[in-house]
Formats: sequence, C-alpha cells, structure tokens
Amino acid sequence: MRLNDPLVTEFEFGGKVYAIDLAFDNVLDAFDVLEDESLRDFERVEVCLSLLLEEPNSQELIFPLWNHIYETFIHSDEKHTIEVDRKGNPLPVQKEQQQVIDFDKDADYIFASFQQAYNINLYKEQGKLHWHEFKALLNGLPSDTVMQRIIQIRLWEPSKGDSEETKQTMRELQRAYSLGEEVEE
Repeated sequence: MRLNDPLVTEFEFGGKVYAIDLAFDNVLDAFDVLEDESLRDFERVEVCLSLLLEEPNSQELIFPLWNHIYETFIHSDEKHTIEVDRKGNPLPVQKEQQQVIDFDKDADYIFASFQQAYNINLYKEQGKLHWHEFKALLNGLPSDTVMQRIIQIRLWEPSKGDSEETKQTMRELQRAYSLGEEVEE
C-alpha cells in the first residue's frame, strides 16, 4: 500500500480491464470460500472471482487471474494462491505456516479493537472499507487493544527471568486463545 496511489477499483490483466470490489468483507468472504473443503480448487477460485469481479471471466484464465489478484491486491501472511502445473492442473497444497490471527475465530476481538482504537463499527463499513485500509488499520492496532494483547499472548515464549507462576499463567492464556495448535509445556 502506498499513500500516493489510489485504492484499486480496476486493473488490467491479459489485455482486459477488470472492475474489482476489494471491500474487506468481500475479501473475507473469499477467504471463507478458500477454506471450504466441499469445493474443488476450480470451484473455489471461480466463486472467489465472482465475489470480487463485476463480470464473468474466461475459464482458461481463472487460476492465473486469481493468483494475480491475490498476489497483487490481497496478499497477507497466509498463502491462498493455487499453484498449477504446466497444463493448468492444481498442485497439492503445501502446509501453511502458523498464524496469529484467524478472521473467523478472532472476529469479536477484531471488531472490539477497531471500535476501541478507531471508533469504527466494521459492520457499518461492510462494502465500504477497502481491504488495504482494513489491513493497515489491523496492523496498526495499538498495543492496548484486545486483539493486540491476544497476539502478544499467542507469540509469548518463556524467558529465563520469568517465574513459574508467570509461565503457568501465560500457558493457560495461550490455551484459552489458541487457534488450535498445541501449547508447549
């Protein structure tokens, strides 16, 4: 994100100009679709593109188009591009890195933090707040917000100076705010 560039509402790909709606809720809907294991990769990408683009797209371009949109406009720490072989067939998904925020599990904390820090009601901003604005605000949340505190808890590792009581308390907090991974003893 560059402050002297306008927010993206259209882009060119393969010689065609596409109108794109990158409202944060549309992008989060696309993430939900990507996690839907009942859909095949082709169907996931097709639905994601229908959420973000205003007009249908060429079937042979959907994987390169999705990868371009994701890498250029959406990219976050999570990897949601669909790798394809030379024939355009999807390759097996690689194991993802551990994450510190889950947009579904942390929705209440994110909402509360935006309200606390910026007085922004995310429900009222659906369809308006651009994904780049949302990410910048999320990344810039002050340390006194609930979401930042939870991130600190998830990332905490014991150090030499920590008492056993502190270590036990932090491990309990890590279990309480866990995203599903095991907390080391």
